[in-house]
Amino acid sequence: MSRPLEILAPAGDRAMLGAAVFSGADAVYLGLSGFNARRTAGNFTPDELCEAVAFCHARGVRVHVALNTLVYAQELAGLADAVRAVARAGADAVIADDLATAQLVKQIAPTLALHASTQMTVHTPAGAQEMAALGYDRVILARELSLEEIRAVCATSPIECEVFVHGALCMSVSGQCMMSAFLGGRSGNRGACAGPCRLPFDATPGLRPGQPGKACHLSLKDMDHIPHLRALMDAGVASVKIEGRLRTPEYAAAVVTACRAARDGLPYDEALVRDIFSRSGFTDGYLTGQNDGAMFGVRTEADAAATRAATPKARELFRRELCRIPVQFRAAFTADGVQLTAADPEGHEAAAHSGEAPQPAQKNPVPGIERALGKTGGTPFLCAGVTVCGAPGFLPGSVWNDLRRQTLDALLQKRAAPAPHAVQPWTLPAYPAHPAGKTPVLAARFQTVAQCPPESVDALRWLVFPLAEAGNVPDAWRAKTLLELPRVMFGRAETAAAAALARWQDAGFAGAVANNVAHLRLAQTWPLYGGLGLNITNPLSAARCAELGLRGLLVHPETSLRAMQAVAPQKDSAPLPTAALCYGHMPLMLTRACPLRNTRSCAQCPGGGTLRDRKGRDFAVTCTAPGSAGVRTVYNPVPLYMGDRLAELPVDVAVAAFTTEPPARAAQVLAALLAGRPFDSEFTRGLYYTEAAT
Repeated sequence: MSRPLEILAPAGDRAMLGAAVFSGADAVYLGLSGFNARRTAGNFTPDELCEAVAFCHARGVRVHVALNTLVYAQELAGLADAVRAVARAGADAVIADDLATAQLVKQIAPTLALHASTQMTVHTPAGAQEMAALGYDRVILARELSLEEIRAVCATSPIECEVFVHGALCMSVSGQCMMSAFLGGRSGNRGACAGPCRLPFDATPGLRPGQPGKACHLSLKDMDHIPHLRALMDAGVASVKIEGRLRTPEYAAAVVTACRAARDGLPYDEALVRDIFSRSGFTDGYLTGQNDGAMFGVRTEADAAATRAATPKARELFRRELCRIPVQFRAAFTADGVQLTAADPEGHEAAAHSGEAPQPAQKNPVPGIERALGKTGGTPFLCAGVTVCGAPGFLPGSVWNDLRRQTLDALLQKRAAPAPHAVQPWTLPAYPAHPAGKTPVLAARFQTVAQCPPESVDALRWLVFPLAEAGNVPDAWRAKTLLELPRVMFGRAETAAAAALARWQDAGFAGAVANNVAHLRLAQTWPLYGGLGLNITNPLSAARCAELGLRGLLVHPETSLRAMQAVAPQKDSAPLPTAALCYGHMPLMLTRACPLRNTRSCAQCPGGGTLRDRKGRDFAVTCTAPGSAGVRTVYNPVPLYMGDRLAELPVDVAVAAFTTEPPARAAQVLAALLAGRPFDSEFTRGLYYTEAAT
């Protein structure tokens, strides 16, 4: 029998944990210090985690621990220690992003449940199916999905599906944003996002910088899918997650209470949910397919004032904890006293003895006993029945109250007893470093075939084009051409990509580039290489990719050169080629909500535009398709360039990525790269010479 829909609440610190549990959450998710996507939350030390798990398990609440950031080679030993700490605390699940984390969970604590973080950008049926094949027990779907898209994933997923039901919406698809890292050195993929997207921008039509624009922002309203909670249940969702580890205990309690009511088909205090936190209201635009300018909103002083006014009311929701664990009481009368036993559905029992002989009763004492034992308020227990054995006599109400308290306190302690997972021995493998001083060969990725200078083709080891460009690639180029799959594919795009892969399977192409875990399944019959969207930053993840059949992989550009040198996986005792970007306007953000919708509709859009920040820098925005299924990319105005330092890249292949450049400019840049010349205008070395993005 499947359990009811799980209401999963945030626990950014101990106070929020208590509020979420007392108000009735079925499960909480929290971060272990150091390896989670909300490093600025309170988070928990290993000792605090043990206490938190005991507190929650005593009350029948599950604990999911987020270890969902990208990690570097030098951090793998610490990550292994974190997995051991989670196992020893007896938590219920690990939320994993990096394939290295998943590998460590399976090898160190195989009885721990493994949940695929939303940072893994799973948004299609093939993605959920691949997560199941990789050993995950649950997949947390991307926030951007419509109800129909969620239903399609749930219908074919072999594992549980979790969705966000309330809270903040990132402008970017989770796991595919580098804006904070490249603009400020604080990586969202490492749990330290500075939120630069919520600063003001101006939007301009077309792709021509310098034009006057209209004020806009990249701040979305918070999602609110609580009114659709029953529809999500019907779609097959197993768990609904409340975002907000950086918010308050009052926020957690208000939203948990609303979700419990909605799950039961009851009304709830919508005004309290709105007032406790919103950005000028809520949006359900993704879920309903209404992806338009109404999704955007900012936090105002009026919103903050409403929160201050609503906080005392929300605080009342967790002043006393919810009674929810049914217990059966058994009162056994003997000549010298009463033995009271309480038993829960899981088989735990506790007892207390009165030590006071009952007196003869002038009337039937059983109704009074039942009333006294039914007063379980202030505990997590709910009286589900009372059995009286022996000849019942009279005891004062104070005695019954003491018996009830002693028995339930003892039962709570038994339920809180540690139940650690068995920990298996594991030693960090010795991974060979990439040989230093070897200049990588050059490859180039183009947005279109027309953008590629024919005179440069012979000098390039690989050509990379989007899958949609396959029909335009000349026959003579195909033997060195890799077809790149999109990092995200909403709506029917996954079906279309599968059809295109089948069509071009035997057309002479060298292989395909996987940018999402779903592609491991979609393109499994192709020679397959790992792309930007897989977020590979360490040798353990890279080795896992080699096991999965990848023939080479691109190291994520948030990786420093020092950390990159350690990403040198082996396959069948032979080194697997690695690649790194040597040129390109970084795709800072991948979003389904068009940032230009603040100023115009899709019908008025020429297919892209620019965003200008407060410093006057223009960020190009491109769109793959109009409407709700489209994907928009926001590019860094300053390109990465390593042409004069190619020998310092500790990889086999250096990739120049061309996006919005005209063909003549692409030819100039390729010529500079091939000659090893310095760049001719403003550029950045990115994060290559930093130790790591924070």
